[in-house]
Amino acid sequence: MNARNKTARGIAVAALTVAATVTLTAAPAIAAPASALYAPAASHAIGRLGPLVGLVVERLQVSDDVAAAKFGTGSPIDDPAREQQVLDQVRKQATALGLDPDAAAAFFRDQITASKTVQRGLFARWTAHPDQAPTTRPDLGQIRIRLDRLTTELLAQLKSTARFRAEPIGCTVQLALAAGSATVLDRLDGLHRRALGTAVHSVCARR
Repeated sequence: MNARNKTARGIAVAALTVAATVTLTAAPAIAAPASALYAPAASHAIGRLGPLVGLVVERLQVSDDVAAAKFGTGSPIDDPAREQQVLDQVRKQATALGLDPDAAAAFFRDQITASKTVQRGLFARWTAHPDQAPTTRPDLGQIRIRLDRLTTELLAQLKSTARFRAEPIGCTVQLALAAGSATVLDRLDGLHRRALGTAVHSVCARR
């Protein structure tokens, strides 16, 4: 590991420490359980990338509803046709915004992968513990409207943070701060923490 990467890692760890201490002055919000459908709590992610990471967390919360809509119906978690439709639309919108369509598609591919991680994890949990399974089934069509809205908002955040995200060290530090604060203040469980790590993988530009 070269000196530049060591510096970035050290600052990122410090940022995570700062995020954790936020709990001393702010009351944490409990992440909505699967039964609290259609009402994901606003994320408490902080820092320059807080709004972007907050939307990522909201999308992960929507994944709970996607899982609830599919569980017990025989509907597959993988939906290649829908996924390709989303990525095609992302490329089109990204181009209109002046963003690199390939980079935007890579970011949203991470969102799709993270969502499927949540869905698989919840399917496994509900299968093993039927008493924890949702008792209502949300409308998948309405969920997709929410996901389309989040796609537009996420692209807007990618646009507004484009220059900053091109700075490897600064972006790494702020991403650690945003993700760390969201993890602590939104009380993300292990499943959603893993999914968040996947979802933010492509936020910072790589050189």
